[in-house]
Amino acid sequence: MKTITLPLKSAQRLMVASQKLTGPALDPVEIIEHLGYVQIDTISVVERAHHHVFWSRNQKYSPVNLDQLIESRDAFEYWSHAASYLPMKDYRYSLPLKREFQKRETSWYPKDLKMMQQVLTRIRNEGPLRSKDFEMTKQGKSGWWDWKPAKKALERLFLEGKLEITRREGFQKVYDLPENVIPRTVDTTLPSETDFARYLIQRTLQHHGLATVSEIAYMRKSRTKTSVLTTLDQMVADDEVSQVAVEGVEQTYYALRQSLENIPRVSQKIHILSPFDNLVIQRNKLITLFDFDYKIECYVPATKRKYGYFSLPVLQGSRFVARIDCKADRTNQRLMIHSIHYEQKVDQSLLQKKMESKLSAFAKFNGCNAVEYNLN
Repeated sequence: MKTITLPLKSAQRLMVASQKLTGPALDPVEIIEHLGYVQIDTISVVERAHHHVFWSRNQKYSPVNLDQLIESRDAFEYWSHAASYLPMKDYRYSLPLKREFQKRETSWYPKDLKMMQQVLTRIRNEGPLRSKDFEMTKQGKSGWWDWKPAKKALERLFLEGKLEITRREGFQKVYDLPENVIPRTVDTTLPSETDFARYLIQRTLQHHGLATVSEIAYMRKSRTKTSVLTTLDQMVADDEVSQVAVEGVEQTYYALRQSLENIPRVSQKIHILSPFDNLVIQRNKLITLFDFDYKIECYVPATKRKYGYFSLPVLQGSRFVARIDCKADRTNQRLMIHSIHYEQKVDQSLLQKKMESKLSAFAKFNGCNAVEYNLN
């Protein structure tokens, strides 16, 4: 099997270009269809991750654009490696996981068949409902209200594909029957194991540029990893995929053959990324290929934090140059900058004007009209 060797800088450029963080801006539907998923997150220190990811690739993006994607049925909610927005055209590839949940007696949520049937009956009779449309029925020992059985049933039905999320009101999920959410033109046939493996390979390599077998089968069960490897071998034999070695890295990667033919140059624009951006979500890959050891510290005790509660990675071109800990004070319309940590060998003086310009744009995206420095 022939292996193509890439210089490290070429590998970095390929990954950044594959993430659409350089080149012409895409519209929101093009972004989600290219990336394959955009992770949903509840933390709102700055604009939530699912909006942040879109904005990083198109600075004209507004949160209303995501509502429009859901309303037009160009996107839907389900589980990827985490709760995510997914392109509707990929709907059938959510079915294997839904079938798996249907078979499980135990899961994150109990299989309470009686309650699940009651929930389904209400939605059939009344139309879309939120969890708070069901009464509280249980109180936990601590005095906090426990997750009510109806809410657990809603989530279980959603995981099994018997309910879909038709929209959100505020951040509250609104559930409905699949036939009322999934357009009739959408393919809902269950993919074969080989089809699903091919999808995982093409989708991952399309938006990551380079990936290992484990990264392609990320968070999937072991037999999927086996089918991914078998399918990869066939795609390499058919010259669709190339095996890649990166100079100085002891790891075997794969890439779509076409993506290696003309790796584009990367603009030197600065990107302030979400901690859940598709480029940075696989932390080990950041260390291996970008020498960037990154994690968010909101779950770390305050006394042990090094970079701040919710530090954001800063990318310039194909190099990570800094981390910014900031918070949107929406009441006073100020983007508060708590700390900026530059990476080693970064010339801060050359970056200062670009950083100020980018932070000004980021402030506007966060509903703020000024940037205020309160450096620790």
